[in-house]
Amino acid sequence: MRKQLAVSIAAATLGLALAAPARADITGSIDATITLEAGCIINGQTLSDGAGAADFGTIDFGTQNTLFSEADGELISGGGALRIQCSPGIVPTLSFEAGENDGSGAGPGAHAMAHASSPGHYVTYNLYSDAGRSLVIPVGGSLTLAATGTEQQIDIYARAFGEPGLVTGAYSDTVTVVLEL
Repeated sequence: MRKQLAVSIAAATLGLALAAPARADITGSIDATITLEAGCIINGQTLSDGAGAADFGTIDFGTQNTLFSEADGELISGGGALRIQCSPGIVPTLSFEAGENDGSGAGPGAHAMAHASSPGHYVTYNLYSDAGRSLVIPVGGSLTLAATGTEQQIDIYARAFGEPGLVTGAYSDTVTVVLEL
C-alpha cells in the first residue's frame, strides 16, 4: 500500500508539473501629458515666453568717411527683414528699449554708437518703421503685430547722423528689444 500510495503521489505531482501554468492578465495604463506655453519663432529661433538672448538682427551703416552727413541702414537678419511668428491668439508687441549710449553725442539721433577705443566719440542714429525714414521709433517705442499665428515680416530702418569732430574707427551700440506676448 505504501508503494501504491508513493506511486499515486508521484503521478499526481507529475500531472501537476505537466499541467498548463496558471495565467493571469495584468492591465495598466501609460499617462501622456504635455504643457504648452506661448512662444515665438524669431528669425528661425524657437523661443518660449520668458526666454532671453534672441538675435533680432543687425543694422549696418557700412563704411563712411568722417565727414558724412547721413547714412541709411536697415535691420538685416538671417535672410532679410526681421521675421516673427508667435502662438495663435497672442498679440505680440515689439518694444525698442534703450541702447547703451542713448543721449550721448551731438547729433539729432536718439541712440548713439560709441567709438570702440576712443571714449567720448559718438555717432547718433534713429530707428524708423518706414522706408522713407519719417516715422521715428522712439526709445521705448513699440510696434504691435497681428495675432494671426503666421509669420510676419517687420522692416526696421535706420539713419545715422554725422557731426563735426568724428574720428576714424569702428562705432557700435546695442539696443535692447523686447517681444512682449
